[in-house]
Amino acid sequence: MAHAGTTREIEALAAAIGEVVYLDLAKWHLYLSNAQLHVPVAEALYPLLEAGEPTQTQVEAVLQQISVPLGGGRRSIPLRDAVPDRCLPDLLDRLRDYRRDYF
Repeated sequence: MAHAGTTREIEALAAAIGEVVYLDLAKWHLYLSNAQLHVPVAEALYPLLEAGEPTQTQVEAVLQQISVPLGGGRRSIPLRDAVPDRCLPDLLDRLRDYRRDYF
């Protein structure tokens, strides 16, 4: 995915969100960093940060567009469907903190 942020900026954002956002799969929590999804999510969210402070609606729309493969790729679901609602405030907080610190 093309983005305007440098690799270092994307990695910093990925680290900020990778340990607070998780997939809820059969009541198991798989954090984005463990699922190797933190970098693609950071790349997708970075343009929102460049444009201003992202809203929950904008963030949810981005998460809806990212596919999570299941069963060795036999199926996939939107990331938004696997992330519980209780993660969104933490994600928004991390995005606001990142924007404050890096922009």
